[in-house]
Amino acid sequence: MNQILPGQPRPAPALAATRPAVEFRGVVKRYGPVTAVPGLDFTIARGTLVTLLGPSGCGKTTTLRMIAGLESASEGQILIGGEDVTPLSAAERDVSMVFQSYALFPHMTVMENVCYGLRASGLRRAEAEAMAAEKLATVGLSGFERRLPSELSGGQQQRVAVARAIVLEPKVLLFDEPLSNLDAKLRRRVRADIRDLQQKLGLTVVYVTHDQEEALAVSDRIIVMRGGCIVQDGSPRDLYERPGNRFIADFIGNANLLPVLLRRLDDSLAEFSIGALRLTLPHRGLPDGAAELAVRPQCLGLRPGAAAAGELPGHLRKAAYLGDHLEYEVVLDGSGTELLLKRPVEGALIPEGSAVAVSIDPAGAVVVPA
Repeated sequence: MNQILPGQPRPAPALAATRPAVEFRGVVKRYGPVTAVPGLDFTIARGTLVTLLGPSGCGKTTTLRMIAGLESASEGQILIGGEDVTPLSAAERDVSMVFQSYALFPHMTVMENVCYGLRASGLRRAEAEAMAAEKLATVGLSGFERRLPSELSGGQQQRVAVARAIVLEPKVLLFDEPLSNLDAKLRRRVRADIRDLQQKLGLTVVYVTHDQEEALAVSDRIIVMRGGCIVQDGSPRDLYERPGNRFIADFIGNANLLPVLLRRLDDSLAEFSIGALRLTLPHRGLPDGAAELAVRPQCLGLRPGAAAAGELPGHLRKAAYLGDHLEYEVVLDGSGTELLLKRPVEGALIPEGSAVAVSIDPAGAVVVPA
């Protein structure tokens, strides 16, 4: 990838700068009789990090591979920098990809790995090594040039793969589940490195992951996919605080879904009834009747004892100490609705089986269609 053919037409610089870095127009992908992606339309602005997020089999990796040219579109158009690249091979597209497995050559040194694409395109060794050294410094690997991949940690190998990709100065940098082989602490550090690098260099990045926390941490924008389709597209905060449906509410950060009755009060607010509890919240255009309230686990209050006014009665099924917070599973009396709660570490755990009272912080609740 990233090999530019001599004489290949490009948009004029001033015009190209106003166009999206990536654009999908009615893109369909079929594998024989199976339609993996039934039709995608989206754009990705220059200099942004956009994540394709969704469960396994949702089509996100297929979409990434179509941008890279590793999969061909069955229908529609794919544009990069305003240029229709749909018929072009991976080698003819100005993109670079960081694979889940890093795909480093084990017999080559770090310097040789980073220089590989430059040398393959005909650049002289001295010039290629100078460019590679600059990018290795950018990712914090100066002094590691003569080491083999086997002599590096997982995080260092990931940074070599990033350096090898960015040394080609692509229009678009692609990441396919880049942190899946790292432990939890290293994932947090490497994702911060990727985000810092993207912002410092003004890179256009398309990032694929199934990890919601990872997506929230690194993205300017998240495209959530399910069944090959876009379910919702927006900023991390939009998706977390204003989920468009119950799938998004449950998938992005987890949410408790409580059945409620909605009664509109005016053009914006409604009263929500949950047993004897009443809440006033935005109705988001939903009509009177059955709906569901999505409430984040940290936005539910809990105390032992009988429920008072403004609380829901239940009993505690499970309690766990998780270091930085307490986690409780509560079953509401009457409805049998199961709730997950996260509370600060304050005193001893409430004993399992106890009668408890649950309260809801309206700031952490949002209505979604039933």
